Amino acid sequence: MTTLAPSPAQTLPEPPVAKRVPKVEEIHGERRTDDYYWLRDKADPDVKTYLEAENAYTAAVMKPTEAFQQQLYEEMLARIQETDMGVPWRKGRFFYYSRTEQGKQYPIYCRKAGSLEAAEEVVLDVNALAEGKPFMAIGAFALSDDANLLAYTTDETGFRQYTLHVKDLRTGAPLPPTVERVTSVAWAKDDATLFYSVEDEGTKRSYRLFRHRLGSEAHELVYEEPDEAFNVGVGRTRSGGFLVLGAGSHTTSEFRVLPADEPDGAFRLVAPRLPEQEYDLDHRGDVFWIRTNDRGRNFRLVTAPVADPRRENWKELVPHRDDVMIEGVDLFKDHAVVFEREGGLTQLRVMDLHSGASHRIAFPEPAYSASPGQNEEWEQTVYRYVYESFITPRSVLDYDMDARTATLLKEQPVLGGYDRTRYAVERVHATAPDGVKVPISLVYGKDLVRDGRAPLYLSGYGAYGIPNWVTFTSNRFSLVDRGVVVAIAHVRGGGEMGKPWHDDGRMKKKRNTFTDFIAAAEHLLAEKYGSRERLVIQGGSAGGLLMGAVTEMRPDLFRAVVSKVPFVDVVNSMLDESLPLTVGEFEEWGNPKKKDEYDVIRGYCPYSNLGRRAYPAILITTSFNDSQVMYWEPAKYVAKLRTLKTDANPLLLKTNMAAGHGGASGRYDYLREVAFDYAFVLWQAGIDA
Repeated sequence: MTTLAPSPAQTLPEPPVAKRVPKVEEIHGERRTDDYYWLRDKADPDVKTYLEAENAYTAAVMKPTEAFQQQLYEEMLARIQETDMGVPWRKGRFFYYSRTEQGKQYPIYCRKAGSLEAAEEVVLDVNALAEGKPFMAIGAFALSDDANLLAYTTDETGFRQYTLHVKDLRTGAPLPPTVERVTSVAWAKDDATLFYSVEDEGTKRSYRLFRHRLGSEAHELVYEEPDEAFNVGVGRTRSGGFLVLGAGSHTTSEFRVLPADEPDGAFRLVAPRLPEQEYDLDHRGDVFWIRTNDRGRNFRLVTAPVADPRRENWKELVPHRDDVMIEGVDLFKDHAVVFEREGGLTQLRVMDLHSGASHRIAFPEPAYSASPGQNEEWEQTVYRYVYESFITPRSVLDYDMDARTATLLKEQPVLGGYDRTRYAVERVHATAPDGVKVPISLVYGKDLVRDGRAPLYLSGYGAYGIPNWVTFTSNRFSLVDRGVVVAIAHVRGGGEMGKPWHDDGRMKKKRNTFTDFIAAAEHLLAEKYGSRERLVIQGGSAGGLLMGAVTEMRPDLFRAVVSKVPFVDVVNSMLDESLPLTVGEFEEWGNPKKKDEYDVIRGYCPYSNLGRRAYPAILITTSFNDSQVMYWEPAKYVAKLRTLKTDANPLLLKTNMAAGHGGASGRYDYLREVAFDYAFVLWQAGIDA
């Protein structure tokens, strides 16, 4: 087999070496020296020079793969229907949809009045907004009740700092105001009063709610959240009856409501916050529906009278269950759809609110994802949802909640002769050191011979109670069609098995996330799904922390690691309360200013535990404008590791200098990033074509 690695005769530039005065501090009796603290200074031109030198080094190492990257890009692009249209959805008198055009990076949002045969009206062309800009993302997208005005927010850097705009859809003209740092938006029923929340300038905490009437100069401060662990946001119930102001931390929440037809009124508290209790709500008639974990971590459903929604008046509708997590509710005039998670899989339970009968929508595969589609009409009896799996493309279905029948509206086209019957999907379980069964979802070609020789690509996340969804991407088949077994380890810390699954992988139990992942890798190797010499692992953000931790614990187990925007400097970041997210995330990771919590974090923090030993091949990607995990975390990690690693395996850092936490915003730019990552993965797995 040929190799994509640089030949010994090639001369590559030396990896850049950081030389600055270190930061030295003592915490809990430990003297900590940070030799690369200087990389935090984003305004220092030497920092940018350093990152660009790392990019040049990475490009030089990967240069032999450039033709392969182009090949991967072209084959992934060839599977995509570039000019395409989404399934229209109705709100009021309009049908709304998005579409894409070949050669254009971004979607175009459109609508038609009355019927789909009417003339098209462009609501928002993101390509036009992005002209001359390397990055563009849309945040909020809120239509006034009369459908004449659109409030939307844009991010032009990737820092997830959004600017509010208002557009008159009758004329296409922009209207004042333009407001910076907006995090959520909702209209009152009068089609003139706008409520919006904003973040502070330092920690990016969403902390204030304002009221503004178009045409007025006034921006009235309605609410300010004093607790630094809490963020606020505003929305509107599907019934249209209430504006809802929510304030929440990672473990506690409370809500206030205001009738939408009383835009000048005062928000009324539903139930005061209590430590370690969360709830959220929706509205129907004279009651609020409330999802709460006051009687158990997996939540129950209650109703409360609109007139007096205090906890004393809550009436149980669906009890708490130890084995079923209630994730949310979509409420309509005559029906409710309850999102449940059981056995690691999403279930949709349809409730008839007149008869009291309920049933689940059946799904056909052992591993899949189901999520709500656009359901904007309060009186609708047909529920739109999205279904997908490793091998079933994203599919939009309408479910008749009375007749109990589903109609497929669109399955995302996959060009180039895609045939799902060529692939197998499995869900297996590994046994963690404490005996817990850890789910693993797999996809591979049906021609796989389980002899322990195949390349294996294993990913994981495991944080914030967020499930690692089994979704479809046609890009993945650039791996699978080359014989790679692709797997997701559903480790603790995520939400696959409900809130207890999250609890068992956070704070002082965080180590379970890492040992679960190692157990999953060892199980797949023992069952001969793949080879240790061809095992590549991948994770991003909190999943990048996972990558760093397991690499420290078992560097011998993995051939290569792909770590994207990784949270690898946990101790230093959690000690710095001036950074975005830090204070709020004490409830996820712990507060290292407390000795017992420091000891736990210090025990797994990748940057703190780097040592003089052999490491796998490592590719780390980050973005200069990341607001979630600052670019300097992966930069410092790579710089320090270069001075310690005893192996000759590649250690690469690639920084997108014009993006944020999610990488490139344009769809073609994103494909280029995937092609680069896959070229590295396949090179390390011994595949070069």
